[in-house]
Amino acid sequence: MLKKLFCFGLLPLVAAAIILGIVCGLFFPTWLVRIFVTFNGLFGQFLGFVVPLLILGLIAPGIAELGKDSGRLLVFTVLLAYGFTLFAGFFTFAVAALAYPFVLDPSASLVAFATPQELAAYFTLPIPPLMDVTTSLVLAFMLGLGLAFGKGETLKQAMYDFREIIHKVIGAVIIPLLPLYIFGIFLNMTVSGQAASVLAVFAKIIVLIFIITLIILFIQFAIAGAVSGQNPLKMLKTMLPAYFTALGTSSSAATIPVTYRQVQQLGVEEDIAGFTVPLCANIHMSGSTIKITACAMAIILLTGGQLHFWQFAGFICMLGVSIVAGPGVPGGAIMASLGVLQKMLGFNEEMLGLMIALYIAMDSFGTACNVTGDGAISAIINKMYKKQK
Repeated sequence: MLKKLFCFGLLPLVAAAIILGIVCGLFFPTWLVRIFVTFNGLFGQFLGFVVPLLILGLIAPGIAELGKDSGRLLVFTVLLAYGFTLFAGFFTFAVAALAYPFVLDPSASLVAFATPQELAAYFTLPIPPLMDVTTSLVLAFMLGLGLAFGKGETLKQAMYDFREIIHKVIGAVIIPLLPLYIFGIFLNMTVSGQAASVLAVFAKIIVLIFIITLIILFIQFAIAGAVSGQNPLKMLKTMLPAYFTALGTSSSAATIPVTYRQVQQLGVEEDIAGFTVPLCANIHMSGSTIKITACAMAIILLTGGQLHFWQFAGFICMLGVSIVAGPGVPGGAIMASLGVLQKMLGFNEEMLGLMIALYIAMDSFGTACNVTGDGAISAIINKMYKKQK
């Protein structure tokens, strides 16, 4: 049955899950909604357990297969991802500074928004991960680089076998269950009325942020298309399943399996995809930077503050580093950036609460921009690797 459904492609299933989740949330009884909430809790725990193993199982063998070129490619990938993130932040500052005088209503009042009460699961089953995301990244780099420059054939083969296990988990478990997971997310959001009050005040800002994310994606894929010799629009179309999956999960890490598959359809070699996709899911934060920068600027203006370029320049540079710790879970980036907002922009508790509410309300847009842009980075790195070969 699953094979028949997936013959239509993942994108239609994800889109259908989003629409059905919103529609069914209007009339499903509470007891039925809680069944899906329970499934999402279990599946979310499983994803949290798998993500560090997925990062380790894809990055380490990918670096090992790159051989002695891996060190250079690793540095270049990190610099490219950070460069894309910085560009997104400064571009957002420029656009928002020009648009906000016409978009924002000075008379709008910023009241503390009540946290929506989501339905509880019938039961939970904690599945703690063996390691956190940062630990898995460092371990993957250490093992991958060690195997690339060393002669540990036994360990290298073991890592290849582990990668095959990860591939089977992705193909047989995660990908087939993702549409149901996304359905449950939107079902619960509709029932709980999440972010409705925030959207009412910040609707224009959200539209502006959405437009900025689209422009950034076009710029990124224009660069990737010029480097790889492909049509940027066709590349973007290929990455749409990853975009809509991230739109539903609001998690770059949870979307890795779909991003990994779509990146290979761009012509990126498997070892490069296995290296760049899990890495970029944790360090490429263009979409998150767009949201946080635009929302912070709006809150400062609506609370009577002033925008200072050099203050925001330092904030954006620090933001690109601090939110690397937060892509594993929905809303993780804003949690990781609270300290930077407080120290560098002077946000108080009320402003921080508003940032969290606003960010969560449109978390999926930025995440979708993040993971889709990972395809552009992968295509550039793949071209660079081919030239080196």
